Amino acid sequence: MSRTLIQALKESDCFDHPIGAVEVFETPISWVVSTGDYAYKIKKSLDYGSFLDFSTLEKRRRLCEQEVALNRRVAPSLYIGCVAISGTEESPRVNDDSSPIEYAVKMRQFSSRHLLSSLQASGELSAELIDDLIDQLVALHESAPCASGDNPLGSPPSIHGMLVDEFDVIEPLLESLQDLEQLSSVKTLTLESFARLEPILESRWRDGFIRESHGDIHLGNAVRFEGKAILFNGIEFNDRLRWCDVACELAFLIMDLEARGEREFAHYALNRYLELSGDYQAVRLLNFYKRYRALLRARIELVRDHDAGVMDDLPGGEPIDVFRRYLTMAQEYSEFRFPYLILAVGVSGSGKSRFTEEIVRRLGGVRIRSDVERKRLFDFTAAPDDAEAVYSEKATDQTYRRLAELTGTVLEAGLPACIDATCLLLEQRKRLRFEAEKRGLPVLIVSFEADRATLRARIVKRARRSGEPSERSLSILERQLERFEPFASDETTHLVHLDTTAPDANLTLASLIQERMRLN
Repeated sequence: MSRTLIQALKESDCFDHPIGAVEVFETPISWVVSTGDYAYKIKKSLDYGSFLDFSTLEKRRRLCEQEVALNRRVAPSLYIGCVAISGTEESPRVNDDSSPIEYAVKMRQFSSRHLLSSLQASGELSAELIDDLIDQLVALHESAPCASGDNPLGSPPSIHGMLVDEFDVIEPLLESLQDLEQLSSVKTLTLESFARLEPILESRWRDGFIRESHGDIHLGNAVRFEGKAILFNGIEFNDRLRWCDVACELAFLIMDLEARGEREFAHYALNRYLELSGDYQAVRLLNFYKRYRALLRARIELVRDHDAGVMDDLPGGEPIDVFRRYLTMAQEYSEFRFPYLILAVGVSGSGKSRFTEEIVRRLGGVRIRSDVERKRLFDFTAAPDDAEAVYSEKATDQTYRRLAELTGTVLEAGLPACIDATCLLLEQRKRLRFEAEKRGLPVLIVSFEADRATLRARIVKRARRSGEPSERSLSILERQLERFEPFASDETTHLVHLDTTAPDANLTLASLIQERMRLN
């Protein structure tokens, strides 16, 4: 295919629908022709070996069809289909399969102004858009096919090969001794990390966590369309990039948010994903995969610096400077930070859920909620038919065992853990504390408190909002107050009391945590 065809597509009589102003955008591997209501993505005739091969018309047709099929999983309203272009390069006819000379992916057109990367740059990124993105990602991961049998994609040898490939591409392109030394340090740390995590990588491969996913999740590949954030532009041309651990995809999005200075949204996205998916083991691999994705982005920028090509949307700056920023991020992801445990204690209506959500968003870490994990453990989404069984002493004990297990997983990954549970009993609090204390990590017990009238008022208000009767919730509150076991003497050294009715109680809590845990 030549630029002659692209130039000819700017003519209105090429299309079988009304058009507006026609514009052409070029990426390293494709052209995008926008016409007003629709956009046409045409693949360049390229052959990059095992990475990408668009070298023949038949291959481009097949990959256009695959791109549509894969992306319709998440964005059916955007991806219309694969259309043929017939005629000649000088006089083409779009959506005519009589004598195809080229193929294109036909999409609903949208403004780049609505890309989440653009919204982030203008300060319009919101928690609601992150919710949309994570909800979609979890749904995709749950429904996507798993790598089966002895399929090597996503296996430890495959991952090791991908890591080595990145370093092999980057190293010959560097001229600065300082850059080479930093790359060497990152390489050593990365391969050491791989060796340490290889058993987990192996088990994830065997246990079905390698899925046919999106492959390229960052804010430049998500758009606000018809009021919702949706993913698009998933990878169709490279199986190795598309078939990956779901933790790798999550890590890419989080890394991208951090690279753009959106750490609070990164914390928020991580917690929403874990709460919805229940895949807490992913945190053990999070820094490993964030390092890999930062390295991949560094390589893209370095190649851009050498080739002066047009790349997809990335945080701005000169390519070599952005390369160094990503390389430094990759190095920082290798640093182990000693985490801590926050044990949020409080009865219904005390405000602990609202405050802990804000705290982990602000300071980082993973919040683990007893209500969520109880429902996951006993497989119910609303009030169970057999409530007595689900909330029995035995079931509650199982729930706290689960909370303790997840606490250990999060702390082992080097992330702070925040447990949101009533923790009425001394034994429950002791069990959770033990997960931190046996690892020599600090513990902060936060007692969320309010007067009885405020507790009752909050519960009634919450019931009205949900449309449920408040009597049962008020009855539960009274039982919780009766059952609460006072803090023991060995808890007081870890204990802070928080009056959630006080002005700026959230700021007070953040300051307390920073002070007690010696956070920067």
